[in-house]
Amino acid sequence: MSATTPPDHTAILDALAEVADPELGIGIVPLGLVYDAQASDAMITVLLTLTSPTCPLGDVLMADVQEALETHFPHHESRVTLTFEPPWSPDRMSDAARAAMA
Repeated sequence: MSATTPPDHTAILDALAEVADPELGIGIVPLGLVYDAQASDAMITVLLTLTSPTCPLGDVLMADVQEALETHFPHHESRVTLTFEPPWSPDRMSDAARAAMA
């Protein structure tokens, strides 16, 4: 693996912006599912949640996030961690996501 400058928070969120919740068809960033995104010299870490702990497509979403990171940042390892603390709520959604769901 070559040494490259780690992507900043905005670049990571831009890469994740193409990932949509498989049930809602709305991006995970505007939905507020991404709780944290950071990078070091060799590793990108993303902490995300689901709209419901019982979401049947959680594995699909996690794989989509992993694939987006690997596609956009091929010289960095990535780790995607799922959490339910704090639980997701619609308050985390952007105005655009709310409008899309209306």
